[in-house]
Amino acid sequence: MNDEGKSPGSSARSNRKDARRNQQALLDAAAAVFVASGVDAPVRDIAAKAGVGVATIYRHFPTRADLVVAVYRHQIDACAEAGPTLLAAGPTPYAALGKWADLFVDFLVTKHGLAAAMQGDSTGFETLHALFLDRLLPVCAHLVEAADASGEIRSGIDAYHLMRGIGNLCVGAETDPRYDARHMVALLIAGLRHPT
Repeated sequence: MNDEGKSPGSSARSNRKDARRNQQALLDAAAAVFVASGVDAPVRDIAAKAGVGVATIYRHFPTRADLVVAVYRHQIDACAEAGPTLLAAGPTPYAALGKWADLFVDFLVTKHGLAAAMQGDSTGFETLHALFLDRLLPVCAHLVEAADASGEIRSGIDAYHLMRGIGNLCVGAETDPRYDARHMVALLIAGLRHPT
C-alpha cells in the first residue's frame, strides 16, 4: 500500500484509465478538426483543440496515417455505439435514424481522406473497410428496421443501399465548399418517410 491507502495495482489501473480517456479526447478533437478542415489539417490545430502539445500527438501517433487510422477506428466505434443510444433516447426511430445519418456523414468525411493518408496500403485499407461494414451495417439495419416497424418510413429499405447512398452523396464534399453533403443526406432521409 502507498501513503494514500491505494495498492500499486490500483494506481497503475487509474493511470491507464486516464491515458485512455486522454487519448479518446485527443481522437475526438482530431475527428472534429478533420470534419471541419479535412485530414490534411495542421497537427497544431488538432493539438490546440485537444489542449495538448504537438509532441503529445506525435508520441501517440508518429505519422499522419497513424492518426487518421486511429480517428477512423474511433469514429467507427462512436457510430456503432451511437445507434442504440439514439434509438433509446427517442423521440422516434425515424429521428434516431436522421441523427445517426448526421454522425455517419461526419465519419465519411474522414473516411474519404483515409485512402490518401494510407498511401497505397490497400491491404490495410481493405481491413478497415471490412471493419466498417461489420460494425456499422448492423447498426444502420437496426435503425431502419425500427423506423419501418414504427410505420415512419417506407418498407423495404435496405441498410446497405442506404449507407452507399449516403456515402455517394458525400463524395467530393471536401473539395467543393458550395456543396452541402449534410443537406443532401437530410433530403435523402426525408425521402424515406411514408407518403402521407
